[in-house]
Amino acid sequence: MPRVHHITAEQAHCRWDRHLPPVIDVDPGDSIVFETPDAVNYQIDRESESSILTTLDFDPIHQVNGPVFVRGAEPGDTLVVEIVDIKPIDWGWTAIIPDFGLLQQDDAYREPYLHIWDLSSGSYAEFKPGIRVPFEPFCGVMAVAPDSDDSLITLPPRANGGNVDCKLAQPGTSVFLPVLTEGALFSLGDVHAAQGDGEVCGSAIECQATVTVQIELMKGHQLPEMAISVPGKLPGSWNTGGWMVTTAHGPDLFDASQQAVRYMIDYLVRSRSLSMQEAYVLCSACVDLKISEIVDAPNWLVSAAFPLGIFSRL
Repeated sequence: MPRVHHITAEQAHCRWDRHLPPVIDVDPGDSIVFETPDAVNYQIDRESESSILTTLDFDPIHQVNGPVFVRGAEPGDTLVVEIVDIKPIDWGWTAIIPDFGLLQQDDAYREPYLHIWDLSSGSYAEFKPGIRVPFEPFCGVMAVAPDSDDSLITLPPRANGGNVDCKLAQPGTSVFLPVLTEGALFSLGDVHAAQGDGEVCGSAIECQATVTVQIELMKGHQLPEMAISVPGKLPGSWNTGGWMVTTAHGPDLFDASQQAVRYMIDYLVRSRSLSMQEAYVLCSACVDLKISEIVDAPNWLVSAAFPLGIFSRL
């Protein structure tokens, strides 16, 4: 019979390495309950001030729980991770960290800025009175071990998964990962209570959480990279308050993304009386960056879509 396993926050690591010993062995069909630390491994608490960001130790960044050895998994298979449930704790944080994020070169964001979110409602994150962001929790990091003997940092996404920050992987979805080494050696972590596509300031609504998944295995069928099956509506379908969309064009998608976000920040500062730092943080939690056009050379178009419904959910 399928079993339920538990992994504590202490059973964590911050490297992709196929030589790491597994913390548990599971069979396909088993479920796992993970108690996940936040992305910086408890260095920030709900009483922290912005100055803490200048002394962060980045060595333990992206603590992820695992690895999990899946019996019968071998290269050439696909690991299927069904996301059953994600429950954040009652607070979270978003930070503007100097020299990090989409707009790190802009003078307005040279200084550290930390925002603590109230997540105690269990269904939304309160930014300030009158501004509430509905929960859309997901794991920013999910991966199997790589097929090399290298010990890799977790920061960038790779063929094995990793720090993909894809908010589509919410409860009710299935994540497909290529098995690259015996047992797959699966890990997850870095839970976000909500995030806009792009995570533009470099952090989402970061939080500790309890994550429940079920593990399945597709034998002899391997995908080249991670894929996600999403039944029903895409994230953001809660928004009935309309959208504000800014656009920027140019021959470089990164530059156009920066400019589209700058235009959105300008809009929020003018229309909602937010500071530039508050607007940047809110964009990281809410704004979905989209490649709206990429076929008409020499310029491409990037759009930034902001859900105005966060201002009407009082």
